[in-house]
Amino acid sequence: MYAYLLPIVVALIIIAYLAGKPYWRAYQRDKIKAQPFKKEWRKIIQQRMPYFRQMPADLQLQLKQHIQVFLAEKHFVGCNGVVITDEIRVTVAAQACLLLLNRQTNYYPKLRTILVYPSAFIKQQRSKAAGGIEHTQQVTLAGESWDFGKVVLSWQDTVAGADIPNDGRNVVIHEFAHQLDQETGRANGAPILAKGQSYQAWSEAFIVQFEQLRKQANSGVPSLFDYYGATEPAEFFAVTSEVFFEQPQAFFAKHPTLYQQLRQFYHVDPIYWA
Repeated sequence: MYAYLLPIVVALIIIAYLAGKPYWRAYQRDKIKAQPFKKEWRKIIQQRMPYFRQMPADLQLQLKQHIQVFLAEKHFVGCNGVVITDEIRVTVAAQACLLLLNRQTNYYPKLRTILVYPSAFIKQQRSKAAGGIEHTQQVTLAGESWDFGKVVLSWQDTVAGADIPNDGRNVVIHEFAHQLDQETGRANGAPILAKGQSYQAWSEAFIVQFEQLRKQANSGVPSLFDYYGATEPAEFFAVTSEVFFEQPQAFFAKHPTLYQQLRQFYHVDPIYWA
């Protein structure tokens, strides 16, 4: 008799675990957020993120709470001699968590590990030419986002991106925008949109500006967006996210429709942080 009941009991335990796991995680995260924010961490933010002081007080508080959860859940690994310190962890977390403000978040659920190199790193990249011939070449990268639990960053570029908050270039924002995009699977420039946001309107706004950037890149016409965004829709979304947070006034002035789509998605309006 007990042999027949055992599978039922096991199934009930599994169901209870799966049903209760989100609530337990939320409880743990609330406990972490309730802890005092370390003074040392606040000093790092003030030093490494110049526009932190310009953000509204409620967003500053949110950001600090998100940083606490992020650092409790994500693992950092130093590469090529990098020793992971609180300065590295907090600097990365603060910029990554900018993308999570004012909205429900599961803190980059696929992400487990952040690998940090001292500077730009070299990767062997495969590509296919016409006729299906495969080539391998070395490329130098400042960052990379993988859809199976890792983000790779150059510490030198991370610091530079944070120190100059208005140049439209920020490797951490770029790679973590990819992480948001990858929550639906492979990055394709169509992340999970905000409630009530239209995928059709999103697509129309992005396609117009993506095609315009491709033409500008081909002809050498200057653009607010880095030409790298013209390589594919996923990179365009990441590049526009950088500009959205770092050059919002120019973005809105030149591309108001696209800006509004990102404002709806990120639930913040950086124009008012300046």
